[in-house]
Amino acid sequence: MERSFCKHEHIFYTPKKKAEGKVLLVFVLTLVFMLVEIIAGYIFGSVALLADGVHMGTHAVAFGITLGAYMLARKWSRDVSFSFGTWKVEVLGAYTSAVILGVMAFLVLGEAVLKLIKREGVKYEDALLVAFAGLLINLVSAFALSHDDEHKHDFNLSAAYLHVIADVLTSLLAITALLGGEYLGMWYLDPLSGLVGFSVILSWSYSLLKDTAQILLDREMASPLVKELIERIEKDNTSKVQDIHLLRVHHDKYACILSVMTTEDRSVDYYIKRLEGIDNLVHTTIEIKYCPHVELTH
Repeated sequence: MERSFCKHEHIFYTPKKKAEGKVLLVFVLTLVFMLVEIIAGYIFGSVALLADGVHMGTHAVAFGITLGAYMLARKWSRDVSFSFGTWKVEVLGAYTSAVILGVMAFLVLGEAVLKLIKREGVKYEDALLVAFAGLLINLVSAFALSHDDEHKHDFNLSAAYLHVIADVLTSLLAITALLGGEYLGMWYLDPLSGLVGFSVILSWSYSLLKDTAQILLDREMASPLVKELIERIEKDNTSKVQDIHLLRVHHDKYACILSVMTTEDRSVDYYIKRLEGIDNLVHTTIEIKYCPHVELTH
């Protein structure tokens, strides 16, 4: 006999208009600066400006993905075809941004290696002007995204924040390297700063990919919550958890599917009460198998 209990309706979405507004602001800033650099590059014949404009374009795409994820998660929040809500739309957006961040890291690596091999000349004054302008835009964007600690609990916002911080880092490295090249003749600082940037950005990308992939693949069974659930159910010594599935439906909120074998005629309410007080658990489905003559082992 199968019985199920749902604590409330299957809507786990939390509105994030504040975060959505932040990303929209950064998206517009990045898009405008990208267009300015590309147009200026064509007008003044500057390959450096053109290249940096294309670089900003990749960030604009990432911010567009982040913004789109928020909008779709909100739009589909009451769509019953999503079994456990739309939060993972945001996680998927963060995962995609992390992939783009990783690709960008390798593009930086390629450029750095080419400069080390070819030792091409650098127009330091023009490059410094672009680097300072880019740094200013990125600092404004970073401030907008880090005004509070929201990004620590929001993978989608965290992905956007990492893109901005990556740009701040590369701008600072570039400015340091360019100043060293212009005034100290240390031409090799420019490509070496690219190698440092590659290592740091790739590390951020890998960390975000690992965290988001784990959620998208429902790799949650190592959570301490699993052990707590089993202990609570089996504490009466007449019940045995035969099967358990834990799914994350929102940040630190989980849904759980349990199959319990019992030697006593227990109701679903009995087990629900045993799980009371676990704030992380927002949806529970329990299957009960009554086996009075079975000897349970724990």
